[in-house]
Amino acid sequence: MTDETPHAGPWRLGLLLLGNAALAMGPLLVRLADTGPVAAGFWRLTLALPVILLLGWRERGKGSFGRTGVWFVIAAGVFFALDIAAWHIGIERTRLGNAALFGNSGSVILVVWSLLAARRVPYRAELGAIAAAVVGSALLMGGSLEIGRENLIGDLFSLLAGMLYATYILMLRHLRGRVGSWTLLSVSVTAGVPVLFAIAYALGEQIVPTDWTPLIVLSVLSQIVGQGVLIWALFWFRPLVIGLALLTQPAIAAFTGWIAFGETLSPGDVVGMVLMATALVLARIAGPRAGPARP
Repeated sequence: MTDETPHAGPWRLGLLLLGNAALAMGPLLVRLADTGPVAAGFWRLTLALPVILLLGWRERGKGSFGRTGVWFVIAAGVFFALDIAAWHIGIERTRLGNAALFGNSGSVILVVWSLLAARRVPYRAELGAIAAAVVGSALLMGGSLEIGRENLIGDLFSLLAGMLYATYILMLRHLRGRVGSWTLLSVSVTAGVPVLFAIAYALGEQIVPTDWTPLIVLSVLSQIVGQGVLIWALFWFRPLVIGLALLTQPAIAAFTGWIAFGETLSPGDVVGMVLMATALVLARIAGPRAGPARP
């Protein structure tokens, strides 16, 4: 089902918005964790893994990976772990609203990739997405540079996370429909856990927390509730609706950054955020190939 139907109903739309709100709390919880940022990503996956494995086990018998499919999923899991590592480092170094926007830039990156792969002239929505993303990114990064070099580095790490997440989605494209979504997640998350641990250890981060609360909440909200709702929503809603719901994430992240850490936005930053948000929606109008929002 690709179009929104009357059966979707207001309660399903409300659940979609609630799932995006859960995802939007991720950057705040990474900041609140008393581990390193990459270690927070390690616990985010590790604590959620038993639930994901259980849901994947319930999907057993629904297709197979094929001879080489499982290796593609394992490789995708490595890129997923690198994505989380880059994004969490970015969250520590830039404003939460910027991190949420750049971390979700994978939709626009996938539009660019599809144009290069197809060697065709872009559609109007695709051109609009690319133009809005370029101008919006320039304004946001310029604002970050005015604050300090550290914030610009955080923006670049978050943008790198968007590129890595786009790679993760591309690697799983040909496996969609072969097996269930939770089965794919079971393998990719299992592959990503040791990668995140190795990166956190190599960076000398504190891995074991003294307060588990932020990490448990991060794991439940980001990895189980947020991603679970998005997987479910792909069946009920058109990409445009999911893209519009996605816009609640940077708004909530920017608001929590202002409340918790006093992160303010200049008029140029606001214009940049609006342009980046517009780019994300236009990328979803361009078609389902843009892929789901980052978890």
